Amino acid sequence: MDLLDSIVIGAGQAGLSSSYHLRRLGIPHLVLDADDAPGGAWQHRWDALTMQDVHGVAELPGSVPPPRTSARANTAVPATFAAYEREHELPVRRPVHVDRVTDEDGILVVHAAEGTWRARTLVNATGTWTQPFLPHYPGMETFLGEQFHTVDYPGPEHFRGRRVLVVGGGASAVQFLGALAPIADVLWATRRPPVWRTDDFTPEAGAAAVALVEQRVARGLAPQSVVSVTGLMLRPQEQEAARRGVYDARRPMFQRIEPDGVRWADGSFERVDAILWATGFRPAIGHLAPLHLRSALGGIQLDHDGRGTTAVKDPRIQLVGYGPSASTIGANRAGRTAARGVQQYLRTPAPALDATA
Repeated sequence: MDLLDSIVIGAGQAGLSSSYHLRRLGIPHLVLDADDAPGGAWQHRWDALTMQDVHGVAELPGSVPPPRTSARANTAVPATFAAYEREHELPVRRPVHVDRVTDEDGILVVHAAEGTWRARTLVNATGTWTQPFLPHYPGMETFLGEQFHTVDYPGPEHFRGRRVLVVGGGASAVQFLGALAPIADVLWATRRPPVWRTDDFTPEAGAAAVALVEQRVARGLAPQSVVSVTGLMLRPQEQEAARRGVYDARRPMFQRIEPDGVRWADGSFERVDAILWATGFRPAIGHLAPLHLRSALGGIQLDHDGRGTTAVKDPRIQLVGYGPSASTIGANRAGRTAARGVQQYLRTPAPALDATA
């Protein structure tokens, strides 16, 4: 079993960016991807999501962004990723389902059902899509209607003419409400009042928002999504829902779920046919547990006050698409930073052995 200089886990935006920069630095590596085909999480999005609907897909390094057309995002972006892998001859192997990463005498060993690989360093680019967060509420198992999380959202047409409760205060919830309001009867519930952004989202405002996420990562806290600190804005696609007053009619979270609806703390009841949980995701980092990277506060602390990609507890490990780099633009930048982190570690001389020991 050959020893690689680095292994990248995941071939989404962050993983491909990392591989591109590792190749440019001449660092031998392998990219392990769990999917059957290129495209990262994009290939799993709902069919009704078009390139005009998405919040924006940044170009991969050395390329141009996919055009904003009426093409389905779950085919357009994967096609772009596939062409990128071919053009830059990136060493992607798939499907490989990584179970765990262990340390064996100073070497990182990546274990998967499909094989085992050894490397000096590792770039983790597994994102969040495979770790949907679904909160538990009393009675949810008794609900006779349908329940979906963002990860398995079937598209708006599935809900036509039905009464749908959208749960969650992030960008996905706003987008779902905008798509459903013209064709369904919608309700909206969130734990906290949404924070709307009414001013222009300037580069300075974006940097300030990302800095808040960096502060959490620097302290070793579990990261929040970048959108949780940027605030919410309505795009043209959501204006019809706004005109209908959907966003003004938000309610606090219900107390329990009953077979045909939900009941609030004041005793009032709302009948619903379906519940759409737009409650976000968590970082997919369970396979790194054997390396004990988490801090006592629950997250993985990164270097440079949270702006870097190197795990403070283990400089062999780079994390991209984690915390402040969990966006397409952030993932590109993190890929370059991670490749340089790998290069720096590989150039660091090993500590001298104590001859008297």
